[in-house]
Amino acid sequence: MSETQPGTQTGATLFPCTSCGARLEFSPGAATLKCPYCGQENRLEKPAGQVQELDFYEFFARASEQGESEEKQTVTCSSCSAASTVDRDVSMNSCPFCGSRLTAQARASRLIKPGAVLPFKITRTRAAGEFRTWLSGLWFAPGELKNYASTSGGIKGMYIPCWTYDSRVTTQYEGQRGEDYYETEQYEEEDSKGNKVSRSRRVTHTRWLHANGVVENRFDDVLVMAGRSLPAEIISSLEPWDLKNLVPYSDQFMSGFQAEAYQLDLGEGFEKAKGIMDGVVRRSIERDIGGDRQQISAARSQYDNITFKHVLLPVWISAYRYRDRTFRFIVNARTGQVQGERPWSVFKIALAVVAVLVFLLVIAVVVKR
Repeated sequence: MSETQPGTQTGATLFPCTSCGARLEFSPGAATLKCPYCGQENRLEKPAGQVQELDFYEFFARASEQGESEEKQTVTCSSCSAASTVDRDVSMNSCPFCGSRLTAQARASRLIKPGAVLPFKITRTRAAGEFRTWLSGLWFAPGELKNYASTSGGIKGMYIPCWTYDSRVTTQYEGQRGEDYYETEQYEEEDSKGNKVSRSRRVTHTRWLHANGVVENRFDDVLVMAGRSLPAEIISSLEPWDLKNLVPYSDQFMSGFQAEAYQLDLGEGFEKAKGIMDGVVRRSIERDIGGDRQQISAARSQYDNITFKHVLLPVWISAYRYRDRTFRFIVNARTGQVQGERPWSVFKIALAVVAVLVFLLVIAVVVKR
């Protein structure tokens, strides 16, 4: 079955089928390009070279002279603001992230080239099956929503952009180390008969001592999502990603699929990466301080040897509309991990609440007898 979606016009300028001339498409889970019309298969050409880490600071100066950015056609959805890249010979009729009809024309944008990609592994057929299973298993879902589970359309293969960062972080800190000690104290309380009795208890006290030092942490592939089209909590729930299986970017893996354009730029991405790293740094400081308790009063971090990659991660996504609202279902196309948004049936919930109240009332009547 073709991975290309209805309403998408596909040209044959890239990877033409030697049998019928149609455009070959990447076949998830297989090292082949396959024709969606005649079934002809071509083995993938192994991408040349290795996945490269780019120097964060040098990149900005080198990008224009070494061609590390490219001009891409992007179209932005007026409903959800998702930005998707499209080939010049491909048209998009609907937004893959919210299902709204696209009316805006594609425009040229200068973007940093992807350096690596995780190819699709889960097939569209399996993703559609996961979607049907997920929908049919929802509690308190509107009855008519279950009918959507019988449809196999509307599942789109998308690559979502992200940045990965490596860095050595050296942090000077000042704080306090708390050392617990215990004392026994006496107190009085009334017993069950109202008489005052003397009792003792063990009380914890903490002695605080000044602490300072330096900790070093090395980070590899700190992942920051660079799109804004999907809720952050859904995307984070799709982790982990097998980043060790990244391969050098090649147009072969894109054939038959679409990609979201990044909206969080390289510098903004690193600021978010710092937030992720800082949590690890803080735990390192607390271990270095030692003792029973720790307080950090100041921490100054220096980030060295910063490198990055612009990578594309694969998802299957279905944007379905129910009563004028858009809900999304997403599958990690590497692991099959499923996340989704869903509507609730107020009637079914109310009916369940009434049923529980009736049950409790019956139990209360029986107990009174």
